[in-house]
Amino acid sequence: MNELFEKLQALEDHYEELGELLSDPDVISDTKRFMNLSKEMADLRETVEKYNEYREVSQVVSDDEEMLNAGLDDDEMKEMVKQELADSKVMKAQLEEEIKILLLPKDPNDDKNIIMEIRGAAGGDEASLFAVDLFTMYTKYAETQGWTVEVLDKRVTEAGGFKEIVLLINGNKVWSKLKFESGAHRVQRIPVTESSGRVHTSTATVVVMPEEEDVEIEIDPKDLRVDVYRASGAGGQHINKTSSAVRLTHLPTGIVVAMQDQRSQQQNREKAMKIMKARVYDFYASKEQAEYAANRKSAVGTGDRSERIRTYNYPQNRVTDHRIGLSLNKLDRVMNGELADVIDALVVYAQTQAMEQLKND
Repeated sequence: MNELFEKLQALEDHYEELGELLSDPDVISDTKRFMNLSKEMADLRETVEKYNEYREVSQVVSDDEEMLNAGLDDDEMKEMVKQELADSKVMKAQLEEEIKILLLPKDPNDDKNIIMEIRGAAGGDEASLFAVDLFTMYTKYAETQGWTVEVLDKRVTEAGGFKEIVLLINGNKVWSKLKFESGAHRVQRIPVTESSGRVHTSTATVVVMPEEEDVEIEIDPKDLRVDVYRASGAGGQHINKTSSAVRLTHLPTGIVVAMQDQRSQQQNREKAMKIMKARVYDFYASKEQAEYAANRKSAVGTGDRSERIRTYNYPQNRVTDHRIGLSLNKLDRVMNGELADVIDALVVYAQTQAMEQLKND
């Protein structure tokens, strides 16, 4: 524990140093540096506050033990001190665990916004309709978190489902909450088109990628092929007399992004580039993750896009996350955006695995 407290003391010293720097006129006049230092200080704040709480509780434990060891003549006072000591020890142990979690290596993407792609997979129309339900679920969950959701692109089926929909979700620590949602989502229910009342099984896939800024990933213009063409509506009718639709091809990876939702070529190009950057980053990050997973099991599943991560069973009103063995009999509430219990359980599981990994290293 001494090593832990030395690290915490060093963090608190650095936190105070950051506070002094942020009051320096030279730093204040340098907007970029001021913002970077402010973010660094904000990232440390919770850990430092927990450390201060821990020191206060530890002092209470020490004082109470000293009082009991010295002997107390007043029985009522003695019982009060014993109770305070017991409560303080519980709080001290709890704070130790919370601090250990706060000191775990941070995912550099945790603060980022995300680009999410939802696609109907196996199951025809029912799969595309389930993709709509997942879109609604994530949109409602985003509302509870104070996030904003922007539809970047979508392809609608004749049945009114989504063959594919691409979202940009903006807000506080979006990636940290939704990064475990990538994978195959299976639904078991009676389709609206099923006259015999048989339960069908269908799947939709979800891909979650951190939104990448220009400074974080550079795509060489020489690696991009840009094609422009006329945007078309249903049935192939031309809805634009100019070539406003844009198709980008990243030659090294073969990734293609087409965009025609916006009125101007420039707007379509900007949205297509946003998606392209996320997909290129995700392509290389997935390769690294695959290499990592070959040597050591991932914290929560393999991250494989084909991996079945969750089942939504409508007849039994049950949702099951297969990676952590969690089953909840409140599917109706989950589909209404009440995802916190599932997401929090995944986060805690990942933290527990990370702590075990550190112990074994």
